[in-house]
Amino acid sequence: MGDKKQNSDVEFITALAELLRANELSEIEVMREFGKDDILNVRVARQLQAAPAVAAAPAPVAIAAPAAASAPAAAPSEDPTQLAGAVTSPMVGTAYLSPEPGATPFIKVGDSVSEGQTLLIIEAMKTMNQIPAPTSGKVTRILVDDGTAVEFGDPLVVVE
Repeated sequence: MGDKKQNSDVEFITALAELLRANELSEIEVMREFGKDDILNVRVARQLQAAPAVAAAPAPVAIAAPAAASAPAAAPSEDPTQLAGAVTSPMVGTAYLSPEPGATPFIKVGDSVSEGQTLLIIEAMKTMNQIPAPTSGKVTRILVDDGTAVEFGDPLVVVE
């Protein structure tokens, strides 16, 4: 009976992985209850490649070569996740810049923050998760808007 249940669990997880791939999702989490003491909690996640979008960005700049000559060369291809001090999302959810609607934001560009200070919150599965500053420094960029959906690894804030 144990092998039959294990095979069923493996088939279920395989089906979730296929659903993830087929619908281009980055994460699925499911809890199945078979009885009082028989629960299967599964989280299937994958890292989506952002390289095609980044690689496609320089093409329009090349078309407008005369205008690009006056702009800084690094700006169009700048990847916020590669910036020193970039704080990335540890989960999929909705980013909020303040503790509640209409409240003062946790941070503004130019603010000095301490290590561990809340930069923003991400709501995931009806839970508000505080995102702390990994180091002390100055907030130089806020890369998300209030209420923006974020994926795992998305850049949120730059603290230098």
